[in-house]
Amino acid sequence: MILGGGCFWCTEAIFKDLKGVEQVVSGYAGGYEGGNAPGHPTYKEVCSGRTGHAEVVQITYDDAVLDAETLLEIFMTTHDPTTLNRQGADVGTMYRSVIFYQNEAEKELAEKVVQKMKPLFDDPIVTEITAYTNFYVAEDYHQNYFANNPAQGYCNMVIHPKVQKFKKRYQELLKN
Repeated sequence: MILGGGCFWCTEAIFKDLKGVEQVVSGYAGGYEGGNAPGHPTYKEVCSGRTGHAEVVQITYDDAVLDAETLLEIFMTTHDPTTLNRQGADVGTMYRSVIFYQNEAEKELAEKVVQKMKPLFDDPIVTEITAYTNFYVAEDYHQNYFANNPAQGYCNMVIHPKVQKFKKRYQELLKN
């Protein structure tokens, strides 16, 4: 499953602690093949907004332990799916809320979950549900960013509170 919920550092920190999640990889998806970013885009290129890519995480999970619907519900409740091209202070298309589907069943499930979540929000949900076209692994220093940089300012001020709120809400789904 490939999801974009703003900064991939935040999204990765949420999903890596769930039972059934085997791997979370930060990367870029949904951009242009060629043009401004031929081949593998760099963080700098993606942050420029010219590549069309979103910061995303690729989640590998055991469906027998954690199903896709639960993953999508967690995704929809751990970021703000009502803000277009923005999460908090992070602004631009690279921070958009997006679900990339790889087949019709995933698309239908994503649409179902978005409909199910609508009553939880005062504003309309703007999360894109988009066909998967590409995924590029982000640079090594972006992987496990929160775990590797707990004293960094952004981690302390943005990611840590978000992770704590998540852990309190989804305690029963966390790895021990």
